[in-house]
Amino acid sequence: MISTKELQRYEKQLSLKNWDKQTQQVLKEKHVFIAGIGGLGSVVAYYLAGAGIGTLTLCDSDKVELSNLNRQIIHQENKIGQYKTNSASEKLHMFNPNISINRITDTISNKNIKIFLSQIDLVIDCLDNYSTRYVINNACHNMNLPLIHGGAEEFNGQITFIQTPKTPCLACFLPKRDKKKSFSIVGATAGIIGSLQALEAIKYFTGIGSILTNKLLFWDGQITSLKQITIKKNPHCKICS
Repeated sequence: MISTKELQRYEKQLSLKNWDKQTQQVLKEKHVFIAGIGGLGSVVAYYLAGAGIGTLTLCDSDKVELSNLNRQIIHQENKIGQYKTNSASEKLHMFNPNISINRITDTISNKNIKIFLSQIDLVIDCLDNYSTRYVINNACHNMNLPLIHGGAEEFNGQITFIQTPKTPCLACFLPKRDKKKSFSIVGATAGIIGSLQALEAIKYFTGIGSILTNKLLFWDGQITSLKQITIKKNPHCKICS
């Protein structure tokens, strides 16, 4: 049950229209899998913890590096060399001790993804490589799990809500590419897309507002512009057609 202290913590959202104690209890009972605790995952984890999502599973096999810190705001310089999941878990426990945090440092693969997602309500793609995204996409399609995809690079980003068979899967509109050795990004770009991903998750669980089903939203930070396009299933998709 929601405690008196939690009611005080979540007071500002509990005062929203159509958001009451039962709504908050729904969030407390949810379990979200965050794939990647980098630039996007840092922001997603913070805001879902702040909203009161009851259980977060953080999955990332990387360790904190100095070059991460322009955008991966959940980590600090004194955590360099530690696993990102450990660094993030410590910070989130201090931020909101009312939630549960699980940590996975294994690399996501076709062999382990179904085990990782066995008790999950929602998956959030905060990754920076396409191969792992495709592994998650395939698993979410096969397990009928909703997936929030986000990507960010330089000043630009994109986000959509995927739940097949209602929507296209990731493979329908995102071509598989080789992983880049390095990429450029302004930290605030990850902040914007990560915030939108967290908001999509909150709206999905609470039923408040509309989510980006069959819509792909683009952010262009250089001209401060948001644009939506409609996306459709690829009838020749090898995953969901």
